[in-house]
Amino acid sequence: MKLSFVIPAYNEAKWLAACLQHIDAAVAACRQDGGSEFAVERLVVDNNSTDGTADVAAAAGAIVVFEAVNQISRARNAGARAATGDWLIFVDADSELPAGLLADVLQLIEGGRHIGCGSLMQMEGAPRGLRWSLKLWSWISTTLNWAAGSFVVCRADVFHELGGFSEKIYVAEEIELSRRIKRYARKHGGKFVVLRDHPLRTSGRKAELYSQKELLGQVLRLLFRPRTTMQDKKALDVWYDGRR
Repeated sequence: MKLSFVIPAYNEAKWLAACLQHIDAAVAACRQDGGSEFAVERLVVDNNSTDGTADVAAAAGAIVVFEAVNQISRARNAGARAATGDWLIFVDADSELPAGLLADVLQLIEGGRHIGCGSLMQMEGAPRGLRWSLKLWSWISTTLNWAAGSFVVCRADVFHELGGFSEKIYVAEEIELSRRIKRYARKHGGKFVVLRDHPLRTSGRKAELYSQKELLGQVLRLLFRPRTTMQDKKALDVWYDGRR
C-alpha cells in the first residue's frame, strides 16, 4: 500500500517545512508501532508562488508539482494526477498532522469498508469568534460527513473516477467532493466518515490576517449569493487576495 500526501501551496514558505516535518513524524510513529506496511510520497503543488515555496519543498525532499492557475481545486487535482499512491491524503500547508490521526486513517484503510474520510480541526489560540465558528463547523461536519478542505482522504481510483475536486468553484470544493464520494459509497457499499479522535491542527491564520469586518463581509456574500460567489474568484478575497 502506498500513501500520497498532496499539499497545495500558494506562497506557503512560512508554514510548509513544519507541515512536512509533522507528516514525516506521523509516518515514523505509525511505522514504529508495527502496524501495516506502507510506502509514502509527499507532493507539494507550487500554485504559482513567489516566495520560495518550491525551494522549501525541494529542500525537504518532497516532489514538486507546478500548477500555474491559482485555484485550490486545480492545485489539488494537479498533485493527484502526479501521485502514484493507492490513497490520496490532501493536507493544507498551514496544518500539522498528528500521529494519532494518521493511525486512525490507516486503521480505516485496513478495515476495507471505507473509501475516504475527513477530520475535525483544532486551532490553538484562536479568538473566541473563530472558536465558536469552528464548533459550529464541527457539528455540521460530523452530522453531514463533510470533510474540511485542510484534510481530505480518498482512495485514488475513486477520486479519479469521480473527476477530483470541482474546478468550477473556488471554495467549498471539499464539501462538493464529500457529497459525491458519499453518493459513490452508498452505491458501492462503502463508507465515508469524518474522524473525531485526533483533530488536525491548523493555523486559523485568517483571523489574524483579516479584520472581523472583512470576514463578516465574506460570510455574508457566501450566504446571500452562494453560487455566484463560489464561482467568482474576485469575490473571495479571504482565500485569493494573496495575504499570508
